[in-house]
Amino acid sequence: MTKKWHIYACWIMLLGTSTFLSSCSKPATPKEYGYYRIALPQPQYQTSELDPVMKSFPYAFQLSTSAKPVIIPEPNEHYWVNINYPSLNATIYCSYKPIRHNLKQLLDDANEFVFSHAIKATAIPEREYHNPIQNVHGMYFSLEGNTATPVQFYLTDSTHHFVRGSVYINCVPNRDSLAPIIDYLQTDVTHMIESFRWTK
Repeated sequence: MTKKWHIYACWIMLLGTSTFLSSCSKPATPKEYGYYRIALPQPQYQTSELDPVMKSFPYAFQLSTSAKPVIIPEPNEHYWVNINYPSLNATIYCSYKPIRHNLKQLLDDANEFVFSHAIKATAIPEREYHNPIQNVHGMYFSLEGNTATPVQFYLTDSTHHFVRGSVYINCVPNRDSLAPIIDYLQTDVTHMIESFRWTK
């Protein structure tokens, strides 16, 4: 090996060693988790009676123009509707029951369904709702944590009608990544409840 080649080899080894040492001296910094940016539609509403699917229902409310109501036939059941949000991959499932001396049973069933998700929920704050002018009374549940359903509610006039709703997002529940969608749907459900009225 010539002297010139020997000096060249020493420089390469020195450069490699310094690079290795400098890379080892800096602590590794974990990258933060990132989530896709979700484009949410601007909230706009119209009465559900304007939609041909729901015009004969015994109840009405302000329906998001981003949502599409779809009737799901159920044996011996009427006025059940799925309110689909295609752009959000989410659905509000609404079921209707006439009250026939069974209000307590309907309330018990609704509460039992909510708290069946308690195993995954970190908390289930609830809020009563009363609109004496429209004779609409009910309860709103926010299920916190990685639950299958982040929002549930029920509404009744205590004598004739009972409506229960559940929000589902069609993906693996992850509250952090879904937070914008959940917030959006919570606002829509709140608007739906506040505009709710009986039509029969």
